[in-house]
Formats: sequence, structure tokens, C-alpha cells
Amino acid sequence: MEADYVIVGAGSAGCVLADRLSAGGARVVLLEAGPADRNPMIHIPAGVLKLLAHPVINWNYQTEPEEATGNRSLHWPRGKVLGGSSSINGMLFVRGNKADFDNWAQMGARGWSYDDCLPYFKSMESYPMGDSQYRGKSGPLQIDDYRTILPLTHMFVDAAQQAGHPKVDDLSGRKPAEGVGYSQMSRIGRRRGSTAQTFLAAAKKRPNLTVETEAYATKLTFGGKRCTGVWIRQRGQDRHISAVREVIVSGGTINSPHLLHVSGVGPADHLRDIGVDVVHDLPGVGKNLSDHYTVRVSRRAVNTRSINELSRFPGVVPEVAKWVVRGNGALTFGVSSAQCYTHSREGLASPDIQLLFTPASYDNNVFGVLEQKPGATIAISIARPSSRGQIMAISSDPFTRPAIRPNFLSDPDDMRISKEGIRQAREIFAQPAFAKNLTEETSPGPDVQSDADLERFIRETGRTIYHCVGTCKMGEDPMAVVDSRLRVHGMEGLRVVDASIMPTVTTGNTNAPTIMIAEKASAMILEDAA
Repeated sequence: MEADYVIVGAGSAGCVLADRLSAGGARVVLLEAGPADRNPMIHIPAGVLKLLAHPVINWNYQTEPEEATGNRSLHWPRGKVLGGSSSINGMLFVRGNKADFDNWAQMGARGWSYDDCLPYFKSMESYPMGDSQYRGKSGPLQIDDYRTILPLTHMFVDAAQQAGHPKVDDLSGRKPAEGVGYSQMSRIGRRRGSTAQTFLAAAKKRPNLTVETEAYATKLTFGGKRCTGVWIRQRGQDRHISAVREVIVSGGTINSPHLLHVSGVGPADHLRDIGVDVVHDLPGVGKNLSDHYTVRVSRRAVNTRSINELSRFPGVVPEVAKWVVRGNGALTFGVSSAQCYTHSREGLASPDIQLLFTPASYDNNVFGVLEQKPGATIAISIARPSSRGQIMAISSDPFTRPAIRPNFLSDPDDMRISKEGIRQAREIFAQPAFAKNLTEETSPGPDVQSDADLERFIRETGRTIYHCVGTCKMGEDPMAVVDSRLRVHGMEGLRVVDASIMPTVTTGNTNAPTIMIAEKASAMILEDAA
């Protein structure tokens, strides 16, 4: 099989690329290691709780145990299905803070300031309620406000204001990722709005677009320094797909560097150590891993409803009826109904803490496993972490999973930020808005007050919030993997387009900026081909 463009990975970025590149008539092949997105739990927003460890449509990666996080192996869900992680995530739509993108430009990513990115944020989305100066109205990705908001969520927004945080009407509008406000979701009516459903569904009808599922990319092929195609294993058969113009790797922050490694692109000494013939020495492949390390503060709820009782019998019965008949109710919930972006210290130009509120509480502090009793939770996420990890292939066998070492809390400032986030979350919970509806603190608990106890809690209970980025970072420094047009340094016919190219993680959830990256990359690829 031959195509103009071969896209490896049909996730948040790959589906966008397939749509935009095929719209102009180019022959496109889109490869996805997982199946089609037919599982019904994908399309019910609250079904996210059933997808976080799904054995078929989730890669279910595990990190290497690290002393800084209690020698635990942390679960890292990644979507293995059409739509990728946009088919299994919490559906939150957050662009990130303006400073995130301006910092990218200052670090050497020319053309990636917030003003440069704004047209692509707008062209990708449809959010009719927003200010047209900042929000798109006619893009494929439909953005919606929460249709059902429990009283606990209103209490959180009120309490955050009582604690001194300014209310913002649109967290992705004029001042994105600043202050407190209600969450937005990528949703089509009552259903999840993954990129498979919003970008790819209509594009699949084009005769010049071929979508191959259950097609695991095993190795890129090269003629000298030019990428010529990719080998795949599909239902037990090995096939080669040739690319006339480009191969675009969109496997995500874990799979993209891993495919480059086993194909011979990466740090030469490491590749030789694992038995891979070196095609191109590129030391930054797999390095610069960054994610939002997160802990949770929870309180018991009384005299009001929470997701805990609405998600099980008998409370769930009327919620199912609401979803079927009116397209609202608890089944339309994502992972967080309101958010607050705040600062760990005075003088910061932009927030470094994201507080995510959920009208629910979790068993043993594990997201996705609800307690029997009602509760409320604020998740404290280190929004701009300084710690960096790596993802490295450990074998030349493409089916051997890479070693994931996130290196969380290796920079002492991240611990400081997390402790301050807990203090601010507790302060919000202590405001008058919650006085009649919250009782005891269940996590970390009233006895956890000293620095030593807080640090132990953070190390022993924190985990990823599934926002890993950065392992094929964009820039011009010696550790950069791609240039500002996302072309792999030193190679021809090869780009990386996904969250792995982010030089730093954005403030907030990463799906929206990943889609923007693909939207912008599509325009650049078409420009370069003209």
C-alpha cells in the first residue's frame, strides 16, 4: 500500500491530521493499533470510570517504581482505540494559559506563541456561547458547558471566590486558565466528542482516506536519512505502507519516542546498548517527560447529592432515564465540574496550580473507585512542574514496552507547590459556602498537618493525571527532537505531531492543546507541500 501521507496513531492528533490532509485530495493512510471506537462506554461521558483500566482499548502502561513516589508503580492509561486518549479521557476542554505558549516561543519554538496558536484553537472548535474574538463557532470539535451541575459544584465556585479567587466566565476565553470557573467539555449532545467522532467520522467517507485499525507500527523504514514508510503488524500479518511525501508519527508521548527508538532514531549509545542499528543520533528522543502530578483533598458531604450515590443503584436508575430522554443528568458528567487556577506564591506571572473540583470522593484516594458514602474532592495538580523524566525503549523488539520513569518530585519546588495547593484546597473547603454540607476531612485527614506528614502523603498517594507530554520536544537546542514545523531534526519526510512535541506541559488538561497542535501542523504540512 502507498499513500502521500502515512499517519501513525489515530488519537487526539492523528484523527485531526487525517481529516485536514485528506480534505485537499491527498492520499492518506491512518494507522491505529487499537480497534474501532464501538465500545458503548466510550460514548457515555460518565463511562470514563469504566475505561481507565479497560483491557482492550487502553494501553494500561505502568511506570517504573521510584523512591520519590513511595516506590510505587503508577498506572498510566493511554487510549488504544480510534480517537486515542480523546476516547477514554475526562473530556475536559482547557486551552492552557497564554504564558504556556509564549514561553514555547521564547524557548525557540518560533511561531508558537499564544497569538500564533489562537487562530487554530478557533478553527478547530465550535463553542457558540463564547466571545467570537477568542472562541471558534464552526469547527468540528463541539464544546459544551456542563448540562447538569450539582449544588456542591456551585458551592465550590462560591467558596473559591470567598477565598479570594476571581470568577471567570470562560476558562478558555479572554484569560484562559486564570481564576475559578465552570468546566467545559468536548461533547456532541449527550455523547463524548472524541476526535474520532468530531474530525474523523465524516472524513472516513472520502475515497482518498484509508483507516486501518488493529495495525501496530513496528518499525519506520528509511532510505538514507529519508523516511520512506512504516512496517505494521495487523491481525498476525506484517505489511509495509509506503509514504510518498511524509510519515507523521502521532502515537503520543509514550509510543512516539518508542517507535523512533526501535526504528533507529534516538540517543545512539542507548540504541546500540539495546541492539538497535542507529539511523540517526538524536539524544533528546524520549527525554523531557513532564506530567501533572496530582494529590486529592476530600471531605464528607451531607444534606446534598454527590456522584457517589447517583452512580449506583437505586440512584443511577433515574439518571439513566435522564440521559436517554433529555441528554442530561449524572451520565453526562466528566471528571471535574469546576476548576480554579491559582498561584503557589506571590509574584508569579501565571498560575502554577490547577484545582479540579468533583462532587464525589474516591475509595483509598484512587480516581475511578467511588466511596460508598457521599463526598467532595479537590484534586491539586502541579500545573507547571519542574521535574523531568524519560521514556526509553529497553529492547529492539517493538512489542516490548518501554521503561517509563516520570521522575516526579525530583525538583524540590514541585513538592512546595503541592503542599501549597493542599493548603489552598483546604482553605476553599473551609469557606461559608460549604459550611452546611461538608463535615470531616477524609483525605489526607485532619491529622496530616506538618510538613513531614504532608510530604509523606504527597509521595505515597499522588499519581499522574494522565497529561504526559514532551518526549519529542520542539525547539532548536541540542535536546530538541523536532523543529518549529515539527520536522524531525536531521531527517527528511518525517514529522512528529502529538503532545510529545510540547517543550513544557500546558497549564491544565492537555487534550485541547494537542488538537490545536495537529490543526496547526496540518496547515504547515499543506503549505510545505504546495
